[in-house]
Amino acid sequence: MRPEDNQTLTQVGPGTPMGGMMRRYWVPAALSSELPDADCSPIRVRLLGEDLVAFRDSERRLGLVEEFCAHRRASLYFGRNEEGGLRCSYHGWKYDVGGQCVDLPQQPSYAPKIAIRSYPCVEAGDVVWAYMGPPELRPDPPSVEWATIPAEGRYVSKWLQYSNYLQGIEGAIDSSHVSFLHRYEIEQNPLLKKTAATEFIKGDANPEFDIDHTSGGLIVYAKRRDRNGRAYYRITQMLMPWFSFPPPFGHHPLLCQAWVPCDDESCMVWSISYCTDRALTAEERAAMADGGGINVTYVPGTFIPIQNRSNNYLLDRAAQKAKKTFSGVVGLVAADVAIQESMGAIVDRSLEHLVHTDKAVAETRRMMLEAARNHAKGRTTPPGVSSESQRIRPGSLILPVEEDVREFLRKGQLRVGDQAVLSV
Repeated sequence: MRPEDNQTLTQVGPGTPMGGMMRRYWVPAALSSELPDADCSPIRVRLLGEDLVAFRDSERRLGLVEEFCAHRRASLYFGRNEEGGLRCSYHGWKYDVGGQCVDLPQQPSYAPKIAIRSYPCVEAGDVVWAYMGPPELRPDPPSVEWATIPAEGRYVSKWLQYSNYLQGIEGAIDSSHVSFLHRYEIEQNPLLKKTAATEFIKGDANPEFDIDHTSGGLIVYAKRRDRNGRAYYRITQMLMPWFSFPPPFGHHPLLCQAWVPCDDESCMVWSISYCTDRALTAEERAAMADGGGINVTYVPGTFIPIQNRSNNYLLDRAAQKAKKTFSGVVGLVAADVAIQESMGAIVDRSLEHLVHTDKAVAETRRMMLEAARNHAKGRTTPPGVSSESQRIRPGSLILPVEEDVREFLRKGQLRVGDQAVLSV
């Protein structure tokens, strides 16, 4: 990859092609549980290179405003959230959820002329979403399936990762790495194990890839064979600009992840486990809270994983030699984080050597580059902005090796992700 293309893909701040395009989407900004009550404590939020503060006012309205007071640039994170607004603790200037100064004690008549940057917010799926783009182009609220189902069927978590967002997305759509990095974890993880997929993932480490473009992104088909004339398909959905829907494992919940840039060198990784036809069980929720599935456990009081770069992700060489973990980093997510952060904050993709199993990675890069450049030229609405394009699911299935997966889906009149059929 040319260095200038890599720069376009990885820079997300104001005024960049990718940053401009990403601001056209609803951005996951915070967990609803971080702002539980009216007049609760404000929280810091860093999104797309901007330092912001989120709060819920006395009427439970959501505000997302720039962090710094217009007076002397003190942080509003230390402000008082009371009586319908956020008041700076330095000199008492007060702002409503729209960023308008509503009280300026030293010179009250000056208040109407003062405002700070603010972004509209909505709540859906236990998440506070922000829209950071042009007001006249604001899209419909998020329509990803997990955000529309009853709360009983959903579990949402997040963690901070110190790498560019693209490294996470590339890992999510790269089904070939599962045969190596996760070959032991998929047998042990309580929310993935005991499924037909395991034997195929371990048995065929050289899958064939095929790709379809959709109105919102890509469908990636990874085909693995066994010795009995069967083929296992992992059907991953990539939804622009940061969502991945990995294939389901048997009766376990469906999965979604999102790598949302904090800035060029870090991202917040969102992890969603959900069932469309039932509530999550108490056992499933307990496993998720304990780091099972695609979740992590945290350093207390933070969203930083306990296994992190400061402690070498608790690397266990004995477990690696005993084939309890392929990398020595115990845990499905911890291994992904370790590998993605090990590449550096931003990978120099001009030094890579791609092979045929990187087809989905290469196609994702092409799609993202084209979308960002077209948007910068004012040509198109980016893929995945419309609510219709967000109504997708992943899938997994086993077919006779000679049968074409697309033809099977067409014959059965099934959409990709019909959970009753496409989960093995």
